[in-house]
Amino acid sequence: MIDRARTLDAGDPLAQYRGRFDVPEGVIYLDGNSLGCLPSATPARLEQVVREEWGSDLIRSWNTAGWIDMPAKLGGKIAPLIGAQPQEVIVSDSVSVNLFKLISAALALRPGRKVVLSEPGNFPTDIYMIEGLEKQGLAERRLAPREELHEALDEDVALLLLTHAHYKTGELFDMAELTRAAHDAGALVLWDLSHSGGALPVDLNGCEADFAVGCGYKYLNGGPGAPAYAFIAQRHIADTQQPLSGWMGHAAPFAFDDDYRPAPGVERLLCGTPGILGLAALEVGVDLIAEIGVENLYAKSQRLSEFFRQCLAESGVELELVSPDDPATRGSQLSFRHDEAYAICQALIARGVIGDFRDPDILRFGFAPAYLRYEDMAEAARHLAEVLESGEWQRDEFRTRAAVT
Repeated sequence: MIDRARTLDAGDPLAQYRGRFDVPEGVIYLDGNSLGCLPSATPARLEQVVREEWGSDLIRSWNTAGWIDMPAKLGGKIAPLIGAQPQEVIVSDSVSVNLFKLISAALALRPGRKVVLSEPGNFPTDIYMIEGLEKQGLAERRLAPREELHEALDEDVALLLLTHAHYKTGELFDMAELTRAAHDAGALVLWDLSHSGGALPVDLNGCEADFAVGCGYKYLNGGPGAPAYAFIAQRHIADTQQPLSGWMGHAAPFAFDDDYRPAPGVERLLCGTPGILGLAALEVGVDLIAEIGVENLYAKSQRLSEFFRQCLAESGVELELVSPDDPATRGSQLSFRHDEAYAICQALIARGVIGDFRDPDILRFGFAPAYLRYEDMAEAARHLAEVLESGEWQRDEFRTRAAVT
């Protein structure tokens, strides 16, 4: 397996990009779907912002360094990665906050309808945000299994809220088909791209999506807690009224008016003062992913995941795959079910193979092909086989749950 892996690595057109990331020595990092690796250029960029722009130019940098324009500028860079126009994307706040804004906005655009439809088992924050609005009397939460979503789209549904690539299994929705079905029912659609943006091709405008949100710290490598992004289709911007009417979303923030007037463009989704350090770090990651190309990344991730499965089979590892068997119908991850998934995950981490666990029994491996090698796949499979065969996962230190899993 190792010899075959090294041959594949030698012919990999993306191999050169591994050196553009700080991958710790002795670590096989299969958790880029939770937190991407550090781009090597990020520390120098942050030092420039801290020492020069903040340290020397101080408040002048809002103008001289373009801080005030960073949310829109960075949104414009993310836009082509998700099939949007630059003026349709803004970087702001977190995925959770942006979900709240856009769910509220969608409900206002569909008066007389209160139902927000999603699926059980969607990422918790998506469902929690619907529930929070429901408790205020503004929404009604409806959850339907994905095979019953079409039947659940009736005249009461204002918004269909789904995650493009499921966080636990990686299963993809047919974005175009479900968007069309929602529109046929008179509903709007909000796509959560947290596990697909920067990892696989997304075409929001091609499928006529209405709204979207996405994460900056996974496949875009913006760092822990990196700011998120939000998309409003151009046709909706003028009518979108978001509930968090902070001063940065005002048409003229420095007019200091007593009355709120939303900005004419997607900037109306802004709320408070943007975090410049987070934006600067995210921009480095976005530029790097754009340089490599999402199509190239997705093609390699499919090859990596299939090679990993081959290595597991040749190593005698038999685990229940809960991700789709066809790589074209899943995101950049593979998930397996095992009753002792948590302990197995911890045993692997102790060996330097970092994946993650999702309750109650999912062992999840993410494939971020910008910095992963085929050799990593072969070695990870070997370690997993040894952990299962030796039973080392049964040690007490691997069975004690940490706060973050």
